[in-house]
Amino acid sequence: MDSCFRVSEMLKVLVVLAFLVASSSAGNFYQDVTITWGGPRAQILNGGQVLTLSLDNISGSGFQSNNEFLYGRFDVQLKLVPGNSAGTVTTFFLASQGSAHDEIDFEFLGNSSGQPYTVHTNIYTQGVGNREQQFRLWFDPTVAFHTYSVLWNSRNIIYMVDNIPIRVFNNYGAYGIPFPTSQPMRLLASLWNADDWATQGGRVKTDWTKAPFTATYRNYNAVGCAVSATGTNSCNGNASSQAWLTQGLDANGRNRIRWVQQNHMIYNYCTDVARYPQGLPRNANFLGSKRTWELSAISRPSSSVVDPVSMYFLHDTYVLLRVFSC
Repeated sequence: MDSCFRVSEMLKVLVVLAFLVASSSAGNFYQDVTITWGGPRAQILNGGQVLTLSLDNISGSGFQSNNEFLYGRFDVQLKLVPGNSAGTVTTFFLASQGSAHDEIDFEFLGNSSGQPYTVHTNIYTQGVGNREQQFRLWFDPTVAFHTYSVLWNSRNIIYMVDNIPIRVFNNYGAYGIPFPTSQPMRLLASLWNADDWATQGGRVKTDWTKAPFTATYRNYNAVGCAVSATGTNSCNGNASSQAWLTQGLDANGRNRIRWVQQNHMIYNYCTDVARYPQGLPRNANFLGSKRTWELSAISRPSSSVVDPVSMYFLHDTYVLLRVFSC
């Protein structure tokens, strides 16, 4: 009888521990974030597993993570505003503070009914952005939840949709290209009105008769190096156990990002010569082992084959590095 009781109690403990592990891996909005604006337009539901943001003609809403991070992987499942979402912007991004801030943007630009969302990405380093890439998703993001992720480490920043990489921004600080390495960032999310630019350049305005607009977040998970107010980093002395700290794109990832960028990318600042008539940004350069060429000025024989998302190609005595992660 005594042993049966002990076994029963042990089973109860194991069940509780399993629940705690599952909760920890999935995240809890009550514990992990703070609603920062919008009042009742932002609501935490289902015991902290779901958070909804709403927008009406008075205000939008938003939240931010309680922790600041210096590197990490950040995932959330998101169902976007359905129907006529023109003028609305739903976001999931990382940002530090101050005028020289760093920022990693994941924004979803609404559109008229029946028209696809635009996924807008941008990266700010030391207060300077203008690194936009835009995509159209290969599914309807309003029907079901999909997972959107940002991986940020000292090697690269990778944007992912359902674990498929859509954009990578590599750390080429050694070549003088800024990369966020020193400023802790919080995870933020918001739903707001931007009908002056968001949909077809501002030509299509928000239809307030369709308000309130609502986006739903769930399964938020942040695995990163949390930085305390005193500057203590939770990864110090434990970096070897954090695989994401050195994660980059493998061969499969490069194939997938090639597919996305060939079939679903609709804008890339790296190739916008009309926007940059004086020369493309440094990120769009080819970096040579012996010299650096401007992408627009490279003269290659017809026999040279350069895949737009290949890391390296060999020609004569030069090994050229293609910075496709602009």
